[in-house]
Amino acid sequence: MDLATLLVQCLNALQYGLLLFLVASGLTLIFGIMGVINLAHGSFYMIGAYMAYALAPAVAATIGGGFFATLAVGLVLAVVLGYLLEWAFFSFLYDREHLQQVLMTYGLILVFEELRSIAVGDDVHSVAPPDWLTGSIALGELMTYPVYRLFISAVCLLLALGMYLVFTRTRLGMMIRAGSTNREMVQSLGVDIKFLYRVVFAAGVAIAVLAGMVAAPVSSVYPGMGNQVLIICFVVVVIGGIGSIRGALLAALLIGVVDTFGKVVFPQAAGVLIYVLMALILLWKPDGLFKAG
Repeated sequence: MDLATLLVQCLNALQYGLLLFLVASGLTLIFGIMGVINLAHGSFYMIGAYMAYALAPAVAATIGGGFFATLAVGLVLAVVLGYLLEWAFFSFLYDREHLQQVLMTYGLILVFEELRSIAVGDDVHSVAPPDWLTGSIALGELMTYPVYRLFISAVCLLLALGMYLVFTRTRLGMMIRAGSTNREMVQSLGVDIKFLYRVVFAAGVAIAVLAGMVAAPVSSVYPGMGNQVLIICFVVVVIGGIGSIRGALLAALLIGVVDTFGKVVFPQAAGVLIYVLMALILLWKPDGLFKAG
């Protein structure tokens, strides 16, 4: 493997790992902080991808915006969707058994898949990146790397920094961390824990939708795409530590490296390498790499 090929694979591993983090961070917020096993989280990623496909023409025709306007409209709709879902369904699950959570969120998967089929059909769709992100940069004499993949990495890094600052430097982050540890104590101090959880859930949905929207130009848009990413995201959450944002980031990057280079070095065993990684880490640290926070 020459230097240019190695650099391309490293960039691919970074981009894939950061994109996984973008999806898994929303899941770890909901799963780790609110205690809800949300099997429908992958569906939010799928909804984001289909938003990128369907919203762009509508946004261009109405408000005249381009790529970032589509992202903004999609995020607003995602926050509203997350807020309504938490109010209508998830708010009743916090004190329920995990089996009930699994059954209800699995039912949501079926509902979202049927609504997707009715609204846009079952065809595979492609989403074009914005014109100013369609180029490539040269890596050596023969290799190039798409600019849009670098853009995905930059978006994920900015979001990771933003989440770190919110959780560690703001009053909201302090309340979220306290609420995940002792809900009753936070309520006794006058914090509206129901509204706080609703905000956390809406944020988790918005993050997953954003991941789907930015990933659509490189992954295409197709039925069932959310189910594939959901399993990997649960692996990220378990490896990183349930409720830990920095753990999710490190775990996603590790999985990105193992998966990308595994497909190059051990292509026949690439599909199981991330699960071997999870088993080894859990043998070493059964609670994951980091604790919640």
